[in-house]
Amino acid sequence: MSSSEDNRRLEERTLCFAAATVNFSVTLKRNDAASVIARQLVRAGTSIGANYREANRAESRDDFVHKTAIALKEASETVYWLDLCERTALGDKNLLQDLRQEAVELLAIFSTINRRAKGR
Repeated sequence: MSSSEDNRRLEERTLCFAAATVNFSVTLKRNDAASVIARQLVRAGTSIGANYREANRAESRDDFVHKTAIALKEASETVYWLDLCERTALGDKNLLQDLRQEAVELLAIFSTINRRAKGR
């Protein structure tokens, strides 16, 4: 498999994750606290793929490293908001488990991508 094919697959995976994050946010209760959490979760969860897509169109290696670092931070933040949803019993429990697992996997992937890009 070519590197560009891997990039396209990960771009698609992060887009699917963004859509799943938006869909999960709809299952949250409607109150002030849940609205704040939903907004933060959607912002972070959709930012992962957007920053990765930008990284794949980076103007330099440093630009690529910077944008993948942002994707990494957003993945970490997404895990945080999902953990908070779990601890406060917000949202559909089954959707939450699947979404959190994918967020953890994306966090690991972007950690590896960023570490390798810095090492070159």
